[in-house]
Amino acid sequence: MDIKILHIDSNHPLLWNQLQDSGFINHSDFNSSKEEIETKIQEYQGIVIRSRFKIDKTFLDKAINLQFVARVGAGLESIDCDYAASKNITLIAAPEGNRNAVAEHTLGMILSLFNKLNEADSEIRSGHWNRESNRGHELDGKTVGIIGYGNMGKSFAKKLRGFDVEVLCYDIQDNVGDVNAKQVSLAKFKQKVDVVSLHIPWTPKSDKMVDSDFINGFSKSFWIVNTSRGKNIVTADLVSAMKSDKILGAGLDVLEYEKLSFETLFTDKNTPEAFQYLLKAKNVILTPHIAGWTFESHERLAQVIVDKIKTKYFGQAKAVEPEKRVTGIGGFFFKAEDPMQLIAWYAKHLGLKTDDYGATFHWKDAVGEDCTTQWSPFAAGTKYFEPSEKQFMQNFRVENLERLLQKLSDEGVTIIGDVQTYEYGKFGWILDVEGNKIELWEPIDATFQ
Repeated sequence: MDIKILHIDSNHPLLWNQLQDSGFINHSDFNSSKEEIETKIQEYQGIVIRSRFKIDKTFLDKAINLQFVARVGAGLESIDCDYAASKNITLIAAPEGNRNAVAEHTLGMILSLFNKLNEADSEIRSGHWNRESNRGHELDGKTVGIIGYGNMGKSFAKKLRGFDVEVLCYDIQDNVGDVNAKQVSLAKFKQKVDVVSLHIPWTPKSDKMVDSDFINGFSKSFWIVNTSRGKNIVTADLVSAMKSDKILGAGLDVLEYEKLSFETLFTDKNTPEAFQYLLKAKNVILTPHIAGWTFESHERLAQVIVDKIKTKYFGQAKAVEPEKRVTGIGGFFFKAEDPMQLIAWYAKHLGLKTDDYGATFHWKDAVGEDCTTQWSPFAAGTKYFEPSEKQFMQNFRVENLERLLQKLSDEGVTIIGDVQTYEYGKFGWILDVEGNKIELWEPIDATFQ
């Protein structure tokens, strides 16, 4: 397989290394213009890009051998997706790679806005100690509305689990709501929310979606956070709404004025009046398109792209089942001065269903199989816990006891005695690093039913 891939932007080195290890041929060109790359793109079957330039019809017509375009990011708006599909070119993106970073950034912006953290920090650095003017709001009890309930929106909703908030979502797709967010109509959404968070791609339908008409349709004043695409908000209309207190504050990681590459803001030196307002407003937090830009997401984005390229050519790798060792707690055994008296006490006061050996607890595992756990006091002078001198011994349920003991022995774990077999299972014993004796049990639970 001779699949040549042209890397047009720099990315985490694992992307290059893992593709190379998998047999792909990597070339890079981070400096040539789009037109210069078009003169050689026919040599490549794949492109890896972030957002340096638009992959348009002209480019795709020259890429006569192209099989895929992989964008190391969430959106595909820099690619003529319809035309690429007509040429059977696979489009690969990695929204899974930075969704957690976007969610954390969004939550951080909201909490900073509510508690005026940036403003208070700036004032202290300027020598001012103002408490009352920096009195904040609590997120508790608010209704948070998420527009766009895909990878990013769902990840943000999960972050809100620990807050006592109602979470609503609006999406053009039906039936996307889940346990973390209730999907509602746009009318219901606008009626209830206190905070709006945008998590939508840029498309012709979402372009300039948040304008004066959209904003004024909300029943209450609200805060807004945008970590999606800057052109989804009309900045001048946003500023007008902030001046009238219809919008209480804004966290903007993306701006209407960004260039396609997301690397710079303006194509000229004229700063729009609306942007000048945002720069001075105390209830605005601005960040330079970094919501998904963490060290962790840098690596994760690359890994997602690698995995998807490999899946395209090699198919979905079979998941390797993790080796099962301990599958549950089989029992807890401890020394007692008078085991029978203690058993009677637990039966009387705690309601344990006991017998001469203690109590057996019945439960089901993750796949619904019947299981048991034994609770038993032993006489103070018992030798069953030896060579340990501790007052207790744990019993763990395991699968394939003999194989596990062999692996533990290979790993240098101390094995005590030989395997013993009874009608209710097989038993083996080991010592942990602190000298505690552990009983390993491969059970036959049916004998306890």
